[in-house]
Amino acid sequence: MSIELFTSLLAATIQSGTPVLYATLGEILTEKSGVLNLGVEGMMMTGALSAVIGTLYTGSPLIGFLLGGFAGVLLAAVHGLICLGLLGNQVVSGLALTIFGTGLANYLGTPYIGKTITGFKIFAVPVLSSIPLLGPIFFNQDVRVYFS
Repeated sequence: MSIELFTSLLAATIQSGTPVLYATLGEILTEKSGVLNLGVEGMMMTGALSAVIGTLYTGSPLIGFLLGGFAGVLLAAVHGLICLGLLGNQVVSGLALTIFGTGLANYLGTPYIGKTITGFKIFAVPVLSSIPLLGPIFFNQDVRVYFS
């Protein structure tokens, strides 16, 4: 395996893990408050679909990112209403949100299969991106990675 391929693979791993990191941080905050949320996967899929559709129609990755977050917030509010407002079972509500979000994203997302959208621009940190091996992996990413 060449060093360029290895570097590209590690950089892609960092970038691909960023959405999972955001979901994990949200779940940690939820757990600290005493609520079990098993619906994170459904929220992520619904948010991802909203982000793709928002970016596709507006051409702005920032608007897509915000719409994806808003879709996740809406499903989290449903989970909060069921668990905290109506005192429903947290496991059942979370699993139902996972099934609902996954099914909704698969059903509504079918027409968008194969469509391409523009993502966030890559930002190279001036001095740090030139460090051999580590620079291209950690310091040549988009703003979402740096924010996380």
